[in-house]
Amino acid sequence: MARTKTLIGRRFHQTLTLSAIAQMLHRHGFSRPWPARRALDRDEDVVTGWVKDTRPQAEAPRRRSRAGSPLRTRPVSR
Repeated sequence: MARTKTLIGRRFHQTLTLSAIAQMLHRHGFSRPWPARRALDRDEDVVTGWVKDTRPQAEAPRRRSRAGSPLRTRPVSR
């Protein structure tokens, strides 16, 4: 996407944000390229085991939401 931004800037002398470029390309029917097929040497059993065992440990724990003041200057009353 950054290369597209650079190309637009050089060619048309316009500065666009990456999100604007993505929206424009989507409107004109372009999308990100996806692999046509999975790798031939992919072992589904190993992938399934990784998703069950390793991935939960690798992900950061999610913070629980708590009641708070929308303004940082006002203390939370409990």
